Amino acid sequence: MTLADSVRTAVAAVVDPELRRPLGELEMVKSVTADAGHAAVEIALTIAGCPAADRIERDVREAAVSVEGVSDVDVHIGVMTAAERAALTEKLRNGRPARTMPFTADSLTRVVAVTSGKGGVGKSTVTAMLAVALADQGLRVGLIDADVHGFSIPALMGLIAADGTVPSPTRIDDLMIPPVAHGVKVISIGMFLQRSGSDAVRGAVAWRGPMLHRTVQQFLTDVHFGDLDILLLDMPPGTGDIAISVGQLLPHAEVVVVTTPQRSASEVAVRSGLVARQTGQRVLGVIENMGPMTLPDGTTLEVFGSGGGREVAAALHTDDEPVPVLGSIPLSPPLRADADQGLSTLRAHPDDPAAVALRSIATRIIGVPRGLAGRSLPLGIRS
Repeated sequence: MTLADSVRTAVAAVVDPELRRPLGELEMVKSVTADAGHAAVEIALTIAGCPAADRIERDVREAAVSVEGVSDVDVHIGVMTAAERAALTEKLRNGRPARTMPFTADSLTRVVAVTSGKGGVGKSTVTAMLAVALADQGLRVGLIDADVHGFSIPALMGLIAADGTVPSPTRIDDLMIPPVAHGVKVISIGMFLQRSGSDAVRGAVAWRGPMLHRTVQQFLTDVHFGDLDILLLDMPPGTGDIAISVGQLLPHAEVVVVTTPQRSASEVAVRSGLVARQTGQRVLGVIENMGPMTLPDGTTLEVFGSGGGREVAAALHTDDEPVPVLGSIPLSPPLRADADQGLSTLRAHPDDPAAVALRSIATRIIGVPRGLAGRSLPLGIRS
């Protein structure tokens, strides 16, 4: 193997931070030369102004210099041609036609919609932290902010910059590559409603059913998540247009219902589970948020009462579809503060009772067998 071959091998192993695949596999390494300790590497990025350009250049330089015999590296950054981008998008789709949904009943990706009956129960916070908890356990996780009117996932996942801007997905022709936060691939309408600079604002959405349906559909078809183990959807509260659209687009999805212990919240939460079941979705379980917290003196503080999670699970339970309480997340000041800063409590305060509960819930979700309804089984019938 020549010195140039060794450099090419090292550079080809560098992983694109957005596509999460090696540059060599993506055919982004165009040329490599090496002589007398000097190497020159040419890389073709997917688009001009690629937000990951600086990181890719740095990683490529470090990979090349790590090769024995190389002391100096020149990295030239170019851009793919239209034909090269078309070939790349074809490879990323893995033969799937454009604008078709990969998350079918036969997909290996588990789809879980996190719902609630009403707002204010901490559903989005639970969804964001649960996504991080699943990623921390080694799963490849995607997160769709389907709460189009009340989007908050970009803030909860720490994607809002100091000037108020949110990173937009990188577009490769008709594919959108979602930003990654805490190891989770994230998409939200909030990434498309902003102005840059000191005057940055996050806009509001005033859309009716057809536009809402189209937005969710586009998130499912045009966003390239790659191979995922689990896809979470942060649903809007209630049983409106988006809940119906997700039921139509993802009838095989599983549903987790979030409630607080308060009876007025738990009674409404049952409805979101019932509507999901009407579309064919399976209710995976119930999460009780803002549950009783233990004070330093050992006493228990029940700000919102207790038992709401059990009441929802009992109301949704059937002999054919048992519904467990996946866990109770105690009221937690660190969780609230971390969420406001876009931090993960599981990492910032790993011993906090809320973080412990979230890890336990993630483990339970992983351990629940996936339903087989609507899936093609690899069985043959012999006469």
